[in-house]
Amino acid sequence: MKLQQLRNDDGAVSPVIGVILMVAITVILAAVIATFVLGLGDQVSDTAPQASFDFVENGNNIDITHTGGATLDAANINVTYGTFVDDANNWGGGTISAGDTYTTNDSVSSGDTVRIIWENDAGTDSATLREYEYGG
Repeated sequence: MKLQQLRNDDGAVSPVIGVILMVAITVILAAVIATFVLGLGDQVSDTAPQASFDFVENGNNIDITHTGGATLDAANINVTYGTFVDDANNWGGGTISAGDTYTTNDSVSSGDTVRIIWENDAGTDSATLREYEYGG
């Protein structure tokens, strides 16, 4: 038997590596295409924006100031406390950017939790951007 010839014969290595690479590329392409076909790509873009807010108690109202982070579309923001929900039109404009202040327009009760809630354009996802408990 020619044992030395078998050890030196590496002619099948290239086709095996080629097949493995082809399978890997096919799997990756299938995963990318499936992500967009199933609509998972749209969900990734609907993440809540990052924004900072300060709360200052002002009698029975609270002044909420956007202090930094993303500029927000006012149509996507709600401010809630107690049973009250405000669509954030009181921010004064179509966008909410750093320095803009909102003042609650109803009396806030002691112990109420004030929440700033973001909702995506489709209304399918929401997130609480900030919470504050009013001490009164």
